[in-house]
Amino acid sequence: MSGLIGRKIGMTSIFDENGKNIPCTVIEAGPCVVTQVRTEEVDGYSALQLGFDDKTEKHTIKAEEGHFKKAATVAKKKVVEFKYFEEEHKLGEVLTVDLFAEGEFVDVQGVSKGKGFQGVVKRHGFGGVGQATHGQHNRLRAPGSVGASSYPSRVFKGMRMAGRTGGDNVTIQNLKVLKVVADKNLLVVKGCVPGHKNSYVIIQK
Repeated sequence: MSGLIGRKIGMTSIFDENGKNIPCTVIEAGPCVVTQVRTEEVDGYSALQLGFDDKTEKHTIKAEEGHFKKAATVAKKKVVEFKYFEEEHKLGEVLTVDLFAEGEFVDVQGVSKGKGFQGVVKRHGFGGVGQATHGQHNRLRAPGSVGASSYPSRVFKGMRMAGRTGGDNVTIQNLKVLKVVADKNLLVVKGCVPGHKNSYVIIQK
């Protein structure tokens, strides 16, 4: 699937031709450099490795310098491989937001916002024990019973409990491209995408 690496700028809203207010997300998509071309003969599969967002020389190790030097570019902070690219591209080629067109649909992948350690009410939407009735003193947000008695004498795997929430890889599918601002490398898609502001996202079509 053809795609680019981008950075989530934030959310806004625009009006369509009917005057309807549409919430949308602004993404800085590219420019991305082709840093490696995977082939069936050498690697056993075909893919394009793209790099995005320049790294400072201070934070670049020697191995990275040698790898990116082959593509005649500086080291990149974010590197992602895309399989089944629609068109062939050469090493060192720069891909821009022109890869996308207004009106088409894309999938956007990112890491969701981390919310830390949360209880079952916030994490799974539990209603709490007893709904504050039947003498529940201070257990309104408690999980309640989690296992059976003598059999099976254990808690089943996958039981919904408190724990760390967020920070997961999330893909939102079929987001409509509303605008492509080529001179500023901006992509405006309908709806929301995972991640906080300035987080990296992967856009595929």
